[in-house]
Amino acid sequence: MSHRPARPVQRSRLITWWATIGAVTALALGLPGTAGAADGPAPPEGAVAAPAALIRGTLQPDAPPPGANDWKCRPTAAHPRPVVLLHATLTNAHMNWGMLSPLLKDEGYCVFAPNYGGRPGIPFKATGHVPDSAREIARFVDRVLDATGARQVDLVGHSQGGGVLPRWYLRFEGGTNPAKPSRNKVRRLVGLAPSNHGATVSGLGTLTTALGLNQTVSAVAGQAYADQMVGSEVHRRLDRGGDTQPGVDYTVIATRYDEVVTPYHNQFLTAGPGAKVRNITIQDICPQDLSEHISVAYDSNAMQLVLNALDPAHADPVHCRLSAPLLGG
Repeated sequence: MSHRPARPVQRSRLITWWATIGAVTALALGLPGTAGAADGPAPPEGAVAAPAALIRGTLQPDAPPPGANDWKCRPTAAHPRPVVLLHATLTNAHMNWGMLSPLLKDEGYCVFAPNYGGRPGIPFKATGHVPDSAREIARFVDRVLDATGARQVDLVGHSQGGGVLPRWYLRFEGGTNPAKPSRNKVRRLVGLAPSNHGATVSGLGTLTTALGLNQTVSAVAGQAYADQMVGSEVHRRLDRGGDTQPGVDYTVIATRYDEVVTPYHNQFLTAGPGAKVRNITIQDICPQDLSEHISVAYDSNAMQLVLNALDPAHADPVHCRLSAPLLGG
């Protein structure tokens, strides 16, 4: 596994964060922005760029993203499994999925996106204890299956929503049936920058863990912070039985520039019996991609990888467009 020199990585992070600040500032001032790369595909109807999704998700924290939560949607033969989108920590469904949700809807999927781990009316969710949030997801998936008549769903998640949370649901809250994998409720799990084996937040989490401050931080940031740190009780219990569940196909989409789930290879999974795993680092496919932990959910290259993971029989090449971090390029 190759690694880039530290200096370019740090420079790319600075570029990403300055792009973020500039984008949000421009939006707040009413200045024109760039919603996508000039050579990129036309965005699906209803798609929003990340700054707009952030503002709308703050003002309407319980609203679904465009294209999601049509409870009259019925899966087709081409896409027989509904897709359930699980947002990251300290975000909500509207903030996280302004690009992917309408894209999947445009592709013909039934799309559902719950808010979890936070009280109604609060913008920054997914802060609760991971096992409690997993039980919320279990109830939501059951509701989707009942409403659509589907036998299984596919899960796509970002950060917590693509890592420790769905893995807990699959193992402990009824998402899979190890004795009879054909009865699993989940067929595929696709994780964008997933917190599979804990985070160090570029060393900050290592420091708070060493100083015994994780619970203090969690008093402000929510229990999900402590749960996702490397070596937490949640991770120790979850990892005892291996990374995967029989009958589930796992795809990890990571970026070398991740500054939250660090080191980034903590995101990768090892396949156990009866499971398939594909670990992808975006820069191995698109070396110039600058997306990091946050912007990967609005990166067109990552979105193509998600589509390919959900429907590998009809996978399209990734054209490696130079994306504008957090602008939906």
